[in-house]
Amino acid sequence: MNKNYNFEENAKRKFYITNAIPYVNAKPHVGHALEFVQSDVIARYHKLLGDNTLLLCGGDENAIKNVQAAEIEGKKIQEFVDENSMLFRDLAEKLNVNFDVFQKGSSPDHYKSSQELWQKCNENGDIYRKDYAGFYCVGCELFYEKDELNENGECFEHPGKPLQEVSESNYFFKLSKFQDEIKNLIQTDTLKITPNSRKNEMLAFIEKGLEDISISRSNARAKNWGVPVPGDDTQRMYVWFDALNIYRSGLGEKYEEFWPADVHVIGKGITRFHAIYWPAFLLSAKIPLPKSLFVHGYFTVNGQKMSKTLGNVIDPIELINKYGADALRYYFLTQIPPTNDGDFSEEKLKIVYNADLANGIGNLVARVSKLAEKIQFHAPKDTAIIDPLVIDALNGYKFNECLTLIWADISALNKKINDTEPWKLESHDLEEFLSEAAIKLLSIAKTLQPFLPETSEKILIQFSGEITSNSSLFPRIS
Repeated sequence: MNKNYNFEENAKRKFYITNAIPYVNAKPHVGHALEFVQSDVIARYHKLLGDNTLLLCGGDENAIKNVQAAEIEGKKIQEFVDENSMLFRDLAEKLNVNFDVFQKGSSPDHYKSSQELWQKCNENGDIYRKDYAGFYCVGCELFYEKDELNENGECFEHPGKPLQEVSESNYFFKLSKFQDEIKNLIQTDTLKITPNSRKNEMLAFIEKGLEDISISRSNARAKNWGVPVPGDDTQRMYVWFDALNIYRSGLGEKYEEFWPADVHVIGKGITRFHAIYWPAFLLSAKIPLPKSLFVHGYFTVNGQKMSKTLGNVIDPIELINKYGADALRYYFLTQIPPTNDGDFSEEKLKIVYNADLANGIGNLVARVSKLAEKIQFHAPKDTAIIDPLVIDALNGYKFNECLTLIWADISALNKKINDTEPWKLESHDLEEFLSEAAIKLLSIAKTLQPFLPETSEKILIQFSGEITSNSSLFPRIS
């Protein structure tokens, strides 16, 4: 985007962004919080620009792993997925993530939409039934070929967990039929994949040759849970066929206004489903395709993969209660590379909090507001605009670069205060200094809106009239 971006014209445009639909077989962990924040930043940015923006998430409730987890808990499946889906919604609320839609996979309208998608693919001759035997990973909800497994016969996403050898009659989708078309879509960036490394990964996967995929499970294996296959009461839809369709079913009456999606935000482990399977289903049904994918990496915790066995799965709610939502958002956006793997450490969070939040933006706001309060200074009218350099970086999902730019402005203003020593100035000169400082702070606050919404709002309110000093935005922690 160039510096002459037309906000008034942009208000007529729509922007539809989706968060990946998390499995609800367990409560959310810190990795889910990362993606929620990334999606929210993109959505808030487009709302700030004036786009007619919608952000959707939901609960992937029809997976076999949900059935198994409910059995372990001794709960009815519907009760179990309802409870866990609510935990994800609660996490989003505590993170100040505004989902415009949260679509449950077990909702009747989603069932209806998914069955209509199935029927369209079937009517176009792309679904057939056959007997099948293969290796199934419950964690991935995916059949794997032997050459896709590690030396121990396990999937790379879930090492240490044996695959199930399954033999049953399934419905299959003619994925191979769409190989050349999908390859061309990705090569030409008609379906744009960010970063390029994931694009190349998908093209390499296609080059090996696409095989038709199973898209149903027997009722016996699915425990009669999930979306029924139209016209066959012995089968349920394969979870990915229905889960991906949440992106459509969740729009409801807004479907014509917002579909297709402008960007799907996903983790690298599910790129294949979004870059290959999903476009193929839509091509078969003659439905417009999403425009792009933004693919982020994985979390490690203190250098290790998150694992219940290792006992290092972090509850993000506990972190929010201790440090605040904006502190966690700031860590995610600055310390985790947007498209690569990143490590989380609570000790590092404390260091970043004190250095950048307490000593940085918190200290700056406190210094300026105390000087303003001293002379009953009124803030100038807010004419701040978003930094064009930040806009350019946001268009490439470079969240860390955006915040580096903003913090450079914070550091520069703090330095100017140190160099000028405005507390020694006469009233007239102090007023002039404070006018410049307040305008700069308002600009910083406005640019911060997509990233740290609570902090931004506090600054904008504090500097909207007669400025008074109040409690610190980010009290130092020991």
